[in-house]
Amino acid sequence: MNSPIIQLLVLAGIAIFLILRLRGVLGTREGFEKPSLPAQTEKRRSRPEFEVIEGGPDRDITDHVPEGSDTAKALYAMKAADSSFNLSEFLQGARGAYEMILMAFENGDLESVKPFLSDDVHEAFAEVVAAREREGLKVEATFVGLGEVAVRDASFDADTREGEIAVRFTGELTYVVRNAAGEIVEGSTSEIKRQRDVWTFGRVMGTDDPNWKLVATGE
Repeated sequence: MNSPIIQLLVLAGIAIFLILRLRGVLGTREGFEKPSLPAQTEKRRSRPEFEVIEGGPDRDITDHVPEGSDTAKALYAMKAADSSFNLSEFLQGARGAYEMILMAFENGDLESVKPFLSDDVHEAFAEVVAAREREGLKVEATFVGLGEVAVRDASFDADTREGEIAVRFTGELTYVVRNAAGEIVEGSTSEIKRQRDVWTFGRVMGTDDPNWKLVATGE
């Protein structure tokens, strides 16, 4: 056998050996296969786009009051005492309570809202209504809307579990006061009156009664 043939056989043998080694290392692929990702990358891709950070700020509170303030601390304590408490839902309820109680007071119909008033507030409102009646005055009011509803302050008593939240309201209404003869002595039927109030609502947290009561009023 001459030298060129021997060289070809040797080269062919080397090529076959290399092919077998490569198949052993790389394996075989049939059709399209998605390349595997490193374990760390695969784990990162499987995480949700947004993560909840344990112990982070509660947006339900920090959207309404500064984080770290005494008011925020009181609200956090209320949530710790009552897991069902939600500040945004409370403020939504306070909007409706403000209109309902204010209109009942202006119309002299306190019995309809008595369950939502503390004894002190009910007594104070009743005295004003009685004074109007003695003077022969009648209020005509129409609620227009609310320009502002915001948390002003909050407190929590850990011993009694009583929570109180002061809310600042800016209400808009038409308002007139008529005397016994039907003459307007205050207000206007065509002008919208802007009224600012700070009402404080209270409740014992963690009880079966979810209702808040109006416990104080101010400006």
